[in-house]
Amino acid sequence: MKVIDIIQQHKDRRGLSFEVLPPLKGNGTDGLFATIDKLRELEPLFINITTHHSEYVYKELPNGQFERNRVRRRPGTVAIAAALQNRYRLPVVPHVICSGATAEDIEYELLDLQFLGIENLLLLRGDKAKDDRVFTPTPGGYAHTTELMHQVNRFNEGFFNDDTPIKHPGTPFAYGVAAYPEKHEEAPNLEMDMQYLKMKQEMGAQYAVTQLFYDNGKFFDFVSRARQAGITIPIIPGIKPLARLSQLTVVPRTFRCDLPEALANEVVKCKSDEDARRLGIAWGIDQCRELYASGFHTIHFYTVSAVDSVKEIAREIL
Repeated sequence: MKVIDIIQQHKDRRGLSFEVLPPLKGNGTDGLFATIDKLRELEPLFINITTHHSEYVYKELPNGQFERNRVRRRPGTVAIAAALQNRYRLPVVPHVICSGATAEDIEYELLDLQFLGIENLLLLRGDKAKDDRVFTPTPGGYAHTTELMHQVNRFNEGFFNDDTPIKHPGTPFAYGVAAYPEKHEEAPNLEMDMQYLKMKQEMGAQYAVTQLFYDNGKFFDFVSRARQAGITIPIIPGIKPLARLSQLTVVPRTFRCDLPEALANEVVKCKSDEDARRLGIAWGIDQCRELYASGFHTIHFYTVSAVDSVKEIAREIL
């Protein structure tokens, strides 16, 4: 079932979705399955699986110099999506990203997903490489999500990337995109960010999932401005509960979002990671209750390092 249909079916009752990571290279699937086993009793509407392309790592050589190599630390998104779909019979949404991929890589990824009967995607540009000052597209790849969307649209229409027809087109993909309540870090202003989101809607995006945020007021303002700009697709709020003291500085730096003054002041008072975790749960419960009360009946949780917290929040709000 398509995510947009799931959202519409649950527009009058509370529901959750989750994002998980593929396991680190060599770790196997036991840890991931244990995570899903914890969360499945919450009856998630769908599960997102992130994609992580190669990154540079440095290996010290016997002569004291360093060799730079590209390594994929979390491969297997397509296989993990298929495994979760088959094991749990839940809709899965693998991320398809521009970062680290050529158009040909993406085409084969789409073919594999179609063969596996996976029909939902989240289309993203992806993060820039750690060593790059700005996002640098892979040669033969894309710099913008809209270019990726064009390729998926052409695939859905029955054409490969070189415009040759697909002899036996399969089920078209449905897809969502990302939204940024506090502006994408590279956008010059929120208005231009909004223009890009509207363009994505016009190109075929059926819904948007937001970057994580802790200030509901900023999310509500973002949605209001989006509606005024003619953006009508569902906008799903993304929540990640604080889980440790270090996140007071790590989260704003990593995800380019502000912690509200009230939350930051309470984090400073925490004496331990457990105190911070309990605070994160309480703040998340209040956030979600307000979101549900305001008519946002699907909430998306970023579960990395916060699975138990997400579970506790969900038990209180559902």
